Amino acid sequence: MKPEVQQRVMQLREQLQKASYAYYVLDNPVMEDAVYDQLYRELQDFETAYPELITPDSPTQRVGEKPATQFHSVRHHIPLYSLENAFNVEELQIWDSRWQRLVATPDASYVCELKIDGNAIALTYERGILVRGATRGDGITGEDITQNIKTIRSIPLRLDLPESLAKLADVERVEVRGEAFLPLDTFEKINAQRQKAGETLFANPRNAAAGTLRQLDSRVVAKRQLDFFAYTLHIPGMDDTSIADTQWEALQLLQSLGFRVNPNKRLCTSLGEVAAYYTDWDTERLNLPYMTDGVVVKLNSLKLQEKLGFTQKFPRWAVALKYTPEEAPTLVEKIIVNVGRTGALTPLAEMRPVQLAGTTVSRATLHNGDRIAQLDIRVGDTVIVRKAGEIIPEVLRVLPELRPEGTEPFIMPTHCPVCGQPVVKEKDEAVSRCVNISCPAILKGSIEHWVSRDALDIRGIGEKLVHQLVDRGLVSSVADLYELTTERLCELERMGQKSAEKIVMAIAQSKTQPWSRVLYGLGIRHVGAVTAQTITDKFTSVEQLANTSPAKIEAIYGIGAEIADSICQWFRISANQTLITRLQSLGLQLVNTEVVTTTTNQIFTGKTFVITGTLPTLKRDEAKAMIQQAGGKVTDSISKKTDYLVVGAEAGSKLVKATALGIKQLSEAELLELLATS
Repeated sequence: MKPEVQQRVMQLREQLQKASYAYYVLDNPVMEDAVYDQLYRELQDFETAYPELITPDSPTQRVGEKPATQFHSVRHHIPLYSLENAFNVEELQIWDSRWQRLVATPDASYVCELKIDGNAIALTYERGILVRGATRGDGITGEDITQNIKTIRSIPLRLDLPESLAKLADVERVEVRGEAFLPLDTFEKINAQRQKAGETLFANPRNAAAGTLRQLDSRVVAKRQLDFFAYTLHIPGMDDTSIADTQWEALQLLQSLGFRVNPNKRLCTSLGEVAAYYTDWDTERLNLPYMTDGVVVKLNSLKLQEKLGFTQKFPRWAVALKYTPEEAPTLVEKIIVNVGRTGALTPLAEMRPVQLAGTTVSRATLHNGDRIAQLDIRVGDTVIVRKAGEIIPEVLRVLPELRPEGTEPFIMPTHCPVCGQPVVKEKDEAVSRCVNISCPAILKGSIEHWVSRDALDIRGIGEKLVHQLVDRGLVSSVADLYELTTERLCELERMGQKSAEKIVMAIAQSKTQPWSRVLYGLGIRHVGAVTAQTITDKFTSVEQLANTSPAKIEAIYGIGAEIADSICQWFRISANQTLITRLQSLGLQLVNTEVVTTTTNQIFTGKTFVITGTLPTLKRDEAKAMIQQAGGKVTDSISKKTDYLVVGAEAGSKLVKATALGIKQLSEAELLELLATS
């Protein structure tokens, strides 16, 4: 290959990247479409003639050549926390007072950004090149949709690094967070096309964007023309404040790197200015070419953000100030009370179905007895319902002037509606609880939680099967699941031999799930999936956690006293101690395998592995645990220090990079063969 060919290819890429940035990010075209098309075709011809010149950041790689067969779950390098909601200026002031009690500061400024009604996306750049795009998922893991992300023209495939930011080219990983969305005119065109084709219409732009991002064919994604606004920058391993001291500077930096940032942001020096911004956009947002549902308010100082940290679910330094959601009237037909896995009694209003924020709503939470008394809600009432946070339907108010005669106030039950035992209401709680640990509702809820995707992920066991198992007396504890046999399952309704065998196998495979998932699956109050991972990183075995003090748990960054007390109280209960003993004897992972030293021959000591693609029989976590038990280290990214790449089906950019670096590649069979010698 002649050197001038390589030089011309690099020149073409640079010209096309600058033209795309000017067109899609700056809205200021610097090149006519015909010229762009001509240069693009020239680059395409070169890459066809010399395939070895194709790189992941080439403009020709934005649209995949063939549809993906499935999306794979990936772990986020940095968790994607959701935001706490405030629904008016008074609640904003409460948020502001709360963080100021933790960190008193005389001068605080705020950054306000419009909250785009789209889908949160995590982008990973390695040495300036886009290597992964993932959905938010549960905040810890999401789906790898890199092929689709590359079709979004406002997302750069390579970071634009001016001389002032040249040092970022040597940073191993840069994380960018933002929102993918559909502009309103694009949404209307898509629905018009779907209507013409006789297809179901999308309810709203957010649903359309979500459906688009999960399209297996990236060519379909490209046609739908998603857009993207970036709003967060993370540079692990570097002091962020060395290049940006504030969120405002970080937004400017994102623009310098080639991203679109919402132009309607505002730097506010007081909470009064924040309130004014919120008020200004309440009606003005209706004129925007995209959907918004509120304002995101962040403390400007990155150092202050770091000091405040996170609660179990939210960053303390940010809040989503939401606009009044869509409301609709409907009729209450029935009030029922559900019992959850923690024993909490939750009243629900069953209503005449009504359209609300793009979905049909027929049930709404009434929260607790205090809320029922406050509303004075009765069967037959006409009520106004809304979606709290535009997610959970709730009754906002009753219209007493439309109440029919003869209605009776609803009284919360004093006994559990499932087991009949008396309920308890603590002084400092609004919730009534059934405290009978043998209550079928609590047991069913506990098992449903245990088998759920974020916990032990036991496929094939759904709500109906759980109810059968409990009602038939086959299961009285999550540990009983591991003693089920194919023969016993076949006795159940609509359960065939093959289905029973698959369920028994899925239960057995769940024993390989890591300690963090087991802890989450135990259903301890206030311990979510993110918290469980944080705790098990510190307490690497169940023995360590069971025998520690609340103070030591609370010492973990992001863990509060409520969580620490809840964990310690759970382990003091004798029935729970018995459960842990049974789970240990059944072979579940109650130890963090990443730090366990085994007695096996450490044949992989000093070796670094990366796993890519879908392996034929092993899950990634299983393969990772095996490598670590043999002394090896498993990382997420390819570098010159990588010794082996374990390759499965649908391998992506990691395989390309490993091949270029000459890194040894192993199939699953070859990995197992090496492990067999240990």
